[in-house]
Amino acid sequence: MTEQTKFWGYRRENGRVGVRNYVAILPVDDISNAACEAVANNIKGTIALAHSYGRLQFGEDLDLHFRTIIGTGANPNVAACIVIGIEPGWTKRIVDGIAKTGKPVVGFSIEGHGDLETIMKASRQAKEFVHATSGMVRTECDVSELWVAAKCGESDTTTGLASCPTVGNMYDKLISKGIYGVFGETSEITGAEHLCKARAATPEIGEKFMRVWSAYQNDVIEQHKTNDLSESQPTRGNIEGGLTTIEEKALGNLEKIGKKCSYLDVLEPAEAPERGPGLYFMDTSSAAAECVTLMAAAGYVVHCFPTGQGNVVGNPIMPVIKITGNPRTVRLMSEHIDVDVSGIVRREMSIDQAGDSLINCIVDTANGRFTAAEALGHREFVMTKLYRSA
Repeated sequence: MTEQTKFWGYRRENGRVGVRNYVAILPVDDISNAACEAVANNIKGTIALAHSYGRLQFGEDLDLHFRTIIGTGANPNVAACIVIGIEPGWTKRIVDGIAKTGKPVVGFSIEGHGDLETIMKASRQAKEFVHATSGMVRTECDVSELWVAAKCGESDTTTGLASCPTVGNMYDKLISKGIYGVFGETSEITGAEHLCKARAATPEIGEKFMRVWSAYQNDVIEQHKTNDLSESQPTRGNIEGGLTTIEEKALGNLEKIGKKCSYLDVLEPAEAPERGPGLYFMDTSSAAAECVTLMAAAGYVVHCFPTGQGNVVGNPIMPVIKITGNPRTVRLMSEHIDVDVSGIVRREMSIDQAGDSLINCIVDTANGRFTAAEALGHREFVMTKLYRSA
């Protein structure tokens, strides 16, 4: 295994370690986006995370909305937060949730003040946060303190043969060292659900997974599909890449969890794990930006993204590492690829060597090296919505 067992990160107030140092401007709702973007435009060193939801949501859908926004602000890659909402009640709820981490956070509501006054006050506070956080110094941390997420996209035959097994090899090596890992994509396990169930740490966790998987199948897919999931599962890109069925895609997907790992629990979307270090399954969509957003909201600080045909997704607060085993994608989309494991399909590289290469890239990324998605400006932040608003 690679010798890189240390990295330089930002130690937060609650003990967690971040690999980036953002001042985030978080809108509670869609109509607060303009104010947040104005603050980010005024104050350099801040980032606004605009999104499309937050009004008239209710029940489980509203709970997920709050969990995602609070989790995003609580992520260790965020040093401080400004929260802006239309009214004070929901704004305070999010501020209070983020404040539990101990990090600096202040909220502003537009109602009764208007955009201009809100933007002025929030900009002044954001400037103070930038001064307070931009001088933070990285400290040496053990690789075991990393939280590393995984999700694949634009899969093809090389994904199951090379890039997903590379992530699995990484997890086999680092989960035993004490990191937190997570995988998801509930619908994309269709056809391999029995294999996923068998990888649970206990029979009870396996049954919990099956209940979640069955609910997704019966309550979402079966209720809303037409005759099949054509061009969704598998996608048109998957089919062009040689994956003709969801079962083929699922078998490649599961290669991400390696040969030795068992998952400790089944998480709700954007839910932080609570059973200690290890691998977890999260109930998520297979849509790239949605899934990555949920995993960042759960507290993960680095994302490993195997791709075959070339998915370009990024995230505003969590660096996304792209891994591919497709020589054509390396040739035509090289600017998007961080780890080239196409040597596996040419029999010039072992999966063990590829896993070490990925671990080295994770450590370099944790130390501050930009991923391809970061360098290219990919900041996709997409909330998951469960059903229609009131």
